[in-house]
Amino acid sequence: MFKKTTLENGLRIITVPQKGTQAVTVLVLVGTGSKYEKKQIKGISHFLEHMLFKGTKKRPNTTAIAETLDKVGGIYNAFTGEEYTGFFAKVDANHFDLALDWVSDIFLNSKLNAQQIKREKGVILEEINMLFDNPMSYVQILWRELLYGDQPAGWNIAGTKETVLGISQQKLGDYLKNQYVASNTIVCLAGKLENQVIKKIKHAFSKIKTTKPPGKVKVIERQTGPECLLKERRTDQTHLCLGARAYSLSHALRYAQQILGIILGGMMSSRLFIEVREKLGLAYYISTEVSADPDTGFLITQVGVDNKNVEKAISTILKEYKKISQKKIPAQELKKAKDYIKGKMSLQLEASDAQASFYGGQELLENRILTSKEIYAKINKVSVNDILKVSKDIFQPKKLNLALIGPFKDKGKFQKLLRL
Repeated sequence: MFKKTTLENGLRIITVPQKGTQAVTVLVLVGTGSKYEKKQIKGISHFLEHMLFKGTKKRPNTTAIAETLDKVGGIYNAFTGEEYTGFFAKVDANHFDLALDWVSDIFLNSKLNAQQIKREKGVILEEINMLFDNPMSYVQILWRELLYGDQPAGWNIAGTKETVLGISQQKLGDYLKNQYVASNTIVCLAGKLENQVIKKIKHAFSKIKTTKPPGKVKVIERQTGPECLLKERRTDQTHLCLGARAYSLSHALRYAQQILGIILGGMMSSRLFIEVREKLGLAYYISTEVSADPDTGFLITQVGVDNKNVEKAISTILKEYKKISQKKIPAQELKKAKDYIKGKMSLQLEASDAQASFYGGQELLENRILTSKEIYAKINKVSVNDILKVSKDIFQPKKLNLALIGPFKDKGKFQKLLRL
C-alpha cells in the first residue's frame, strides 16, 4: 500500500514500499509540460528537462552528473509530456541516499550555464530533425496538430527550431522559478524503503520555492465534420493516424474507452491486428491507443502501409469502427480485454520505477490515487453495453480525424473516405 504525506510547504510525498526487491526508485514529477507554455517559448519545458543534466555546483558538468549513478549501476532519465515533467533515479536500495541527493540536486541546483544552453540548442534541433525524419513519430505530432491546432495542446513538445533558438538563459530561469515549486511537485519513492525517508526528503527539498505556479490555458476543441491533415513526402510507406476525439480522465466511461482501444487494436489478437495484418497482409505494424488527459482525450489507430494500399487500410479501419458501434461485442471478447489489461498492469507494476509512475502520475494528473485492485474493480464493472455506448458516441463522422504522411498531393480522396 502507498502512503501520501503533504509537507507544510505543499510538497507531496508518495511512498510505496515493496517486498521482495532490492531496488528503489526516486521519482520527482512537476506539474508542467507543453500545455503550460506560451507561443514564444514553445518547447521550454523539454529544453529545461535537458538543462537539468548539465551541471550543479556540487556536480559541475554532465560527466559528473552521469558518473554519480553510473558508478553504482543506476538507471536514470527524464521525460517531458503535455502535462508533466519527470526526473528519476533507480538504484540498489543501499544507494538510496545517493539517488535522493542526485535527484534533488539537479532539480533544485542546476546552473543553467549560458554556454551550455547555447550548445544544447544544437542537440535539441537534432532531436527535432530526428522526429520529423521518422514518419512513425512525425505522424503522431501531426495528429495533435490536427485535433488542437495552434494552441498548447496542438504544439510539438520539443517546440520548433525557431522557438528553441529564441529561448534564453533568462527565460529558462524564469520558467524554472515559476513552475518548479513545492505545491506543483511530487516526490514518489517506490521499492525497498527505509524508515527515515520522509525526514530525508524534507531535508533534501528544503530549499524548494513555495510560490504559486501559473496555470494553463483551457483547451479549445472545435469540430463539426471529419478532418484530414496530409503532409506530402516521398516515402515507400504511408504512415497514418485515424481516430476520433474521445473522453478525458474525469469521464465516467474512461475505463470502457480504454477497453475499447484494447479490443480494436491493443493486442495481437485484437480485431484490427487480425484483420489488417493477418487476414489482409496490409501492414507490419498496426495498433490502437487511447489517450486521456485531465482535459482532453482521443482514440487512434496508427498503421504503416504500402502507398497503394492506403485507401484500403483506411476503409478497413473505419469498417471495424462502424461494426463495433453497431453491434454488442461478445462477452468473451470483453473478458479477454479486461484480463489483458489487468495482467499487463500486474506484470508492469513489479518494477519500482513503474510503481512510482503509477502512483505519482495519478496524484499529479487526477489529485487522487487508486490502487491497482481498485482500478481492477472499475474495469470489471464495464459491460458490453458500456462498450457499445462509447463506440456509438465517439465513432461519428463529426469526430473523425485522419493525419497521414505519404507521396500524395491532394487530401480530397482521403477526406471523402471519412464516413461511417
